[in-house]
Amino acid sequence: MKLYCSLIIVLLLFGCKKECPCDSDQLNGKESILKPSIKDKIKNLEDSNNNQIIVVSHRGDWRNAPENSLQAIQNCIYMGVDMVEIDIRETKDGHLVLMHDKTIDRTTTGKGAIKEWTLDSLRTLSLVDGLGVATQHQIPTLKEALELSKDKILVNLDKSYNIFDKCFEVIEETGTQNQVIIKGAKQLSVVEKEFGDYLDKVHFMPIISLPNNNANNIVEEYLSSNKLPIAFEFTVKYDTIKFIKEFKDIRRKGSSIWVNALWSQHNAGHDDEKAVQDSKIYDWFIENNIDIIQTDRPQLLLDYLRKKELHD
Repeated sequence: MKLYCSLIIVLLLFGCKKECPCDSDQLNGKESILKPSIKDKIKNLEDSNNNQIIVVSHRGDWRNAPENSLQAIQNCIYMGVDMVEIDIRETKDGHLVLMHDKTIDRTTTGKGAIKEWTLDSLRTLSLVDGLGVATQHQIPTLKEALELSKDKILVNLDKSYNIFDKCFEVIEETGTQNQVIIKGAKQLSVVEKEFGDYLDKVHFMPIISLPNNNANNIVEEYLSSNKLPIAFEFTVKYDTIKFIKEFKDIRRKGSSIWVNALWSQHNAGHDDEKAVQDSKIYDWFIENNIDIIQTDRPQLLLDYLRKKELHD
């Protein structure tokens, strides 16, 4: 009798494992979000004509972890963010680390210029949170950041143009070439001269501040070349700038449009902080054919775009 009961219990356990809700897409009554794979993210990045908007998180999820930290990147991966923007600096002994400022004063427990510190000495410091309180997190290297991001999230390397030869060595070492975007506020002729060796190896994005009387010529030079940019990043100071109407045509020709939601001077006053009060602020980006948005409020933007079926 005991053996018979034991067999029934075993069968019930296996049956529960097969049908149990905890193994399905529902957990505690909440549906989990099926996040796009890295292949889906890359495919979306390379298609400027679909309706899916790419969300870029500025310095990672810095509201919930120190900016440019591994945890800030990991939070973005959990959230389903498409791309993380990180800043790259070089140490005294030639290592590449994540740091926005030229000095470490604001973001760490140390002081001084990053170029005056060796990597080993930086490892003795802690990153601080938004209130300046020390955390358990340390300054990561570019290699550590790319290893964490590999096959999970796209990466935009900011402040890296002048040291990109060294950055590319790490990109190659980690096998993340198709996940990385590099950018620069330069015309194609200059980029080809300074950066030409890498234009076929990683995605490049020109930066153009509007208004700019030469914007048409800069864009046309890129679009008519065999070095079609993955996107153009535009700073849009005013709503009345006529060049905004060119965004749709640029996308039709194969390049996406990137505009920051960070601060009002980037987006004619349609910034993240206004969106906290009214998320319809983000409609300005949608209505103006912008398909890549960098934000300081990634969860807010993701939630809004998903409701409008503009993000998986």
